[in-house]
Amino acid sequence: MTWWRGAAVYQVYPRSFADADGDGVGDLAGIESRLPYLRDLGVDALWISPWYDSPMADGGYDVADYRAIDPRFGTLWDAERLIAAAHAHGLKVIIDIVPNHTSDRHPWFQAALAAAPGSPERARYHFRDAPNNWRSRFGGPAWTRVDDGQYYLHLFDTAQPDLNWDNADVRAEFVSILRFWLDRGVDGFRIDVADRLAKQAGLPDRVAPTRAAPDASVPGVGASKPGVPEATVPTFAGEGPQPDKDQPEVHDVYREWRRVLDEYPDRAFVGEIWVPDPERFAMYLRPDELHTAFNFAFLKCAWEARALRGVIDRTLAAHAPVGAAPTWVLSNHDVTRHATRYGRADTRFTKRVHDVPSDPELGLRRARAAALLSMALPGSVYIYQGDELGLPEVFDLPDGSREDPVFRRTGGADLGRDGCRVPLPWGGDAPPFEFGDGGAWLPQPPEWRDRTAARQLADPASMLSLYRLALRLRRDDPALGDGPMQWLDAPDGVLAFTRGPRFTCTVNLTDRPIPLPAGKPLIASAPLEPAPDSGGAPALPPDAAAWLRT
Repeated sequence: MTWWRGAAVYQVYPRSFADADGDGVGDLAGIESRLPYLRDLGVDALWISPWYDSPMADGGYDVADYRAIDPRFGTLWDAERLIAAAHAHGLKVIIDIVPNHTSDRHPWFQAALAAAPGSPERARYHFRDAPNNWRSRFGGPAWTRVDDGQYYLHLFDTAQPDLNWDNADVRAEFVSILRFWLDRGVDGFRIDVADRLAKQAGLPDRVAPTRAAPDASVPGVGASKPGVPEATVPTFAGEGPQPDKDQPEVHDVYREWRRVLDEYPDRAFVGEIWVPDPERFAMYLRPDELHTAFNFAFLKCAWEARALRGVIDRTLAAHAPVGAAPTWVLSNHDVTRHATRYGRADTRFTKRVHDVPSDPELGLRRARAAALLSMALPGSVYIYQGDELGLPEVFDLPDGSREDPVFRRTGGADLGRDGCRVPLPWGGDAPPFEFGDGGAWLPQPPEWRDRTAARQLADPASMLSLYRLALRLRRDDPALGDGPMQWLDAPDGVLAFTRGPRFTCTVNLTDRPIPLPAGKPLIASAPLEPAPDSGGAPALPPDAAAWLRT
C-alpha cells in the first residue's frame, strides 16, 4: 500500500516542539532529539510546519526565503540532517509549502515596492489603484495602500502579500522550490491554503452566500443535498467558487506540480482545502492533482453520532469517485484543541471562542474516544503535537506574550491561535517542563506537570499510553489504515463498524452504558464495566470507544 493512503502523521509546530539551544524557541535540533519519541509513539511520518527564513509576523507562514531555514530553527545543514535522521528512524518527512503569499520582506516584494506601477516586479503580486471589498481572514480589509497610492492584496496579514498565480515567474519559482526540497529528501508537502492561489480575473467584489436552512433535528447540521448525508457545518445554497478562492485555474497549478512530484518516487501532497462542497473538494484529489487533503468537516463536527456518521459517509462518498484516501484530523495549529471543544455544550468548531466554559474531564474523556474513532476509520490520520498528551487550549495567556496577528488585527476580540501553540511539556514538575533550558516563548500552565510526556509514559491509563497502544495496533492490523469499512446496526447515539472480517470499532455517544458486541476487547478509551442484566458481559460507558477482535 502506498504509505500516505494509511499513514499516521504527526504535526510538528517547530517553535513549540522542543528547544535544543536554550533560547526558549523550538528548533530543528530539538525535533531531532525527540525523534525516538515519535518513532515509539508509532507514527509513520511527521509534518513540519514552516521552518523557512521568516520575520515571524504569522508564526513562519510569512516566508522571506523558501530555500533557507530560519536562524531561530537552525541551518539548511540542520534540515538535511533532520531529514536523514527521521528516515533512519523509519519516519517520512512532510514539510509545509506556502504558495499563496510571501513575507513582505521577501526580495520580490521589496523589489515590487521599489518599482513603478505596472512594472514586472509588481506583476508578481496583486497591485491595483483601488481596493475591492475583500476582507482579510485575520480581520480588517484585505488591501493596504503603499506610498505611491496603489494597494496590494493580502488575504491574511499585511505582512503576507498575495502572489499572482497568473504570472509565469511565480509558477516557475515554485516548481524550482519543490525540486530544491525534493532533492534534499523530503517525502511530501503540505500545501497551505491550497484552494486560494488563483483569483478571478479582474478581482471582482465578493458576494455574500445564501445560507441554507439548518436541519433543527441535528445539532450543528446544515441542510444537505438530496441523497447526500448531512454535513456537520451549514452548507450554502448554490455556493460555488468565490472570486478569492476555489477558482478553476488553481487546478492547472496542481497538475503541473503533480508532474514534478511524479518524477520522484513515493512522494505525496496533502492540501489545506477549506471547500465545503464535497464534489468541488474531490476535484483537488483527481489522479493528476493532489494525493490527499485535510478533512475539515470531520474536525468541525459536533460530538454527536448522527452528525459524525453523516460526515464519515459524505467523506467516503466524495473520495471514492477519484480513488483518493480520506484523512481524519481532530486538531491543528489553527483551531481550538479538541480536548477543550469536546468539553462544551456545543462541541462543534465553527470559530474560535474564548469565553465559553469547558468541562476538562468530559473533554478529555471524549478526546480519548475520538482518538480511537479517527484511528479506526479508512485512510490516514493526523495527530497535532500534544493531542497524544490530551493538552487543552490555554486561554489565560498574558496579552503581552501573544504573537498571533489575529489578536492584533481584531483588537483582541479574537484571542487568536496562540492558545493551541503553547510549547509541549516533556518532563519535570515546573515550567518549562524540559521543553528547553531557557524557558518557553509562550508560558505553560503549571498544572501541566500532570500532563508531561514523562509522567504519562509511566501511567498505563494515560492518554499517551492510549495513543501508543492504538497506533501499534493500527500498524499491526492490515485491516486498518486504507481500505473498506462496513457500518453495523447500532442503537441511536452509537457508532459501530467493521474493518475487515475480524475488527470492530464501537463508539458510545449516549449518556448510558451499552453492551459491547461479541468479541475480544483490544483497547478501550475508558474502563469497561458489566452491562446491566448481562451476567457480567462487558459494557462500554458513555463517551467512550472500544476496538474488538471478533
